[in-house]
Parts: sequence; C-alpha cells; structure tokens
Amino acid sequence: MKEQVIHFGLTLPKLPDQGNVKVVNPIRAIGALSVTQQALFWSGWLAWLVDAYDFFCVSLTVIRLDGQFNVNDHSLTTAITLSLLLRSIGSFIIGIAADRYGRKWPLVIILLVIAALQVGTGFVQTFHQFLAVRSLFGIAMGGVWGLASATAMENMPAQSRGLYSGFMQVGYPGGYLLASVVNLFLVPETPQTWRSIFWVGAGLSIFAAGVRVLLPESAVFQRANEAAREANMTSKDKTKLFIHSFIEMVRKHWGLWVYGVVLMSGMNFISHGSQDLYTTFMQRTKGFSSSLSTKANIVGECGAVAGAILGGYASQFLGRRLTLILACLWACAFIPLWILPNSWSALSVGAFFFQLGVNIGWGTISVYLNELAPEGFRGLYPGTVYQLGNAASSAAAQIEATAGLHITKIVDGVIQPDYGTVQAIMAACSAGIILLSVAFGPELHSIDLESEGTAIEVGVGNLDRRNVTVEEISSTKGSLEKKEDIVHEELV
Repeated sequence: MKEQVIHFGLTLPKLPDQGNVKVVNPIRAIGALSVTQQALFWSGWLAWLVDAYDFFCVSLTVIRLDGQFNVNDHSLTTAITLSLLLRSIGSFIIGIAADRYGRKWPLVIILLVIAALQVGTGFVQTFHQFLAVRSLFGIAMGGVWGLASATAMENMPAQSRGLYSGFMQVGYPGGYLLASVVNLFLVPETPQTWRSIFWVGAGLSIFAAGVRVLLPESAVFQRANEAAREANMTSKDKTKLFIHSFIEMVRKHWGLWVYGVVLMSGMNFISHGSQDLYTTFMQRTKGFSSSLSTKANIVGECGAVAGAILGGYASQFLGRRLTLILACLWACAFIPLWILPNSWSALSVGAFFFQLGVNIGWGTISVYLNELAPEGFRGLYPGTVYQLGNAASSAAAQIEATAGLHITKIVDGVIQPDYGTVQAIMAACSAGIILLSVAFGPELHSIDLESEGTAIEVGVGNLDRRNVTVEEISSTKGSLEKKEDIVHEELV
C-alpha cells in the first residue's frame, strides 16, 4: 500500500519510464497472465460487451421504434438520454457495493437485473412504458463497467495492462457490432422485429452472469476478507470503517473526481455523438437503406475494435495522456471523410478511420482511470466518473436530433435533417474538451495496483499499527466512538 501523489497543471505528456514498458511484445504481455487472471479478465470483458449490446439496441432500431410508438427521432432519443443520465446512479450504488463487499456478486446480480429488464422491454406496448423500462435499465447498466474494469486491471501484471485495457474497450464496439449483426439478420426476419433484439440481449446477460458465478472473487478482496477475519471484525465494524475511508477519500481526492468527470464527458460526447444517430444519419441524410446503413455501421465498428487494441497497447510505451492526445488529432483529421462523401464506400472508409481514432483514445481509458483511482475505491471511481461523463453527455443524441430540425438539406426531393454537419460539430467540440483536460491532467503510469488495499484493508492496517484489536475497542460502553477516533486520526 502506498499514498498516491497526484499533480495537476499544464504539462507536456512524457514517455513512461523504461522499467514500466519492458513488456512491449504483445505475445509476452498475454503470456504474463495466469489462467485465473485470464478468466477474470474475459468474464469482465464479456459483461462489458453485453452492456454495450444492450445500450445500442435502441440506437439501431430508432426508425422501427418511431413507427411502433408513433413518435419522431427527437422524442425517441429521450430513451437514450434517460439511459445515459441515470447510469451514474447505478455506478455509484454498485461501485460502493463492490468496494465494500467484493467484485463478484454485485456484478452477477446486476447482470441478472439487466436480463430481466431486457425481457420486459420486449413486451412494452406504449412509449411511456418503454421510457420507464429504459430508465430502470440505465440505472442497472451503470454498474457494469466499473466492476468489470476493476476486476480486470487489479488482477494482472502492470506491463500487461495497456494491451488488456485495449482488449477491455473492444467489448464496447464489439457489443455494438454484435447488436448491428442481430439487427441486420434477425430483426427483419422475425414477426416481433425490434423486440427480438432485446430478447437476445437478455440471453447474453444471463450467460455473462453464469460465467462470472463460476470464477473466484478478485484476489485483492480475498486478501482483504482474510485480513478482516484475522482482526475479528464484524460486518458493522467493517461498514463503519468503510464510511470513514470514503469520507477521507473524498476530502483528499475531490480534484481527481472533477478531472475524471470532465475528461469522461468529452470522451462520451465524442463517442455517443458519433454513434447514437449514425444509422439514422445514413438513412435520413444520405438516403441509404436500413441494410446499407447497418453495414456501414459494422465497418465503422471494425475500425473501433482495431483502434481500441492499438490504443491500449500503444499507451504502455507512449503513456496514457500522449495516446489520448494523438487519438483526438487522428479522429479530427478524418471528420471530413466521415460525413462529406455521398457514396456508401467512401462514407464507410471514413467511418472506419474516424472510429479507429476515437477508440485509440478509449483503449487507454480503462487502465488510465484504474491507475488514477484512489486506493480502496477502484470499484467506485472509474465507473462513477465514467458514468457521470455519460450523464453530462446524455443529451448528445437529443442535441443532434434537435439541431437536425433546424440544420437541414434536400435528400431525394425531401427536406431531411443534416445530421452530418451536426455530428461533425459535436465531434470537434468533444475533441477540444478532451485535449484541454488531458493537458492539465495527471498520470500514474504502471502504479502498483496489486499491493494496494481495499478501504477496509487499509483501515485494518491502521488498527494493527496502533496495536488495538476490535475486541479491546468493543469491550467498553464507548467502544464505537473510541474506534472512530482512532481510525479517523490514522486516516488524517
């Protein structure tokens, strides 16, 4: 365990120390993980893939849902906005549970809840029912990424984190890609049409939960639970100690939280601003069929997959901040090719290289946020700042849909929203937010995560250093107050 030193200020990103990048061969980076570490990582990756699939079910079926509920694009994107807005609530609740009780069972429970809501989505009959279910869905979805990434990053060697951070992010475009394939081949062929894509998602969520059930708890929490047993701590003792640690963490690291939220707002704006209405852009603004629009989306997501792996791997020897800066510059360079051409092939090439750039940046986010996370709160910090960024960008689709009511063009003799121009403006502004925040941001490249403790483990260590046992503290009438004073003094 060690105290993190976080510095903010306008500084140029530096290449990491050579000792932290000694594993540059991806084959060696993969081979450095044990079977259990590999299994824990890929179970988290699967949960993240399912999460992404579930979210994009709405984005891919906007026009079908418009017809089903007799609403327009602007009204339908309310469902996307609510899901994004409410995810931060779920990330906070589940993140607290993960840092207090462990990574395994909170993730299993939340995946099963998501499956139930996916089934329910396929049976709604009115637009208000649809909004209600998607709101609950957003809360449930919010807890997935933080748990999945924490489990992955804290259980592997530092030299392998960059590559695996890229692999983790592949789950997001991978889920989008899988949903696109289901939308392309299954939805048009079933009488239930759009409802079938949600039911497939329910099955995937149940499968991901089952995989996680079969695997052990994170090694960090196994060690923490053993330390708590040796200290003879009750559940109430651990909860009180956890609350003290949480309050102290917020007091010391509030600036880190602000930075994380600003950075993730920019990242989520560029992501959702370029994806949520992309198939709608291809159909309404460019005049392509649903099939061709979905295929172009698949091409773009292939670029996202490649970009995520490349970005995570490159961040191991370029550094997290420099990789983010290069990713933004790459994406901005391909904005014209992404939205200006009129041919399907040219637009698809643009989508591939634009999403490649965006996801070079996303490939480093998992490892970057986990390395910055305050000790003991790796389940809470990455997932919550991620989802607070989602909340800040929750209106991205609605902003674009609203702007499309005023920025229009003629397509096949019909006035249609000019979503290309709108998306380009959104992408450029989002990249500016990312570049500005990263310029002032910190970096803790390859910090030792495996030796850091959970919030309760740190508290147990504080008691041990004072040579005070829980039994001694509990033996008097004022036991709880005495323990609180001791713990607070040590934490300060």
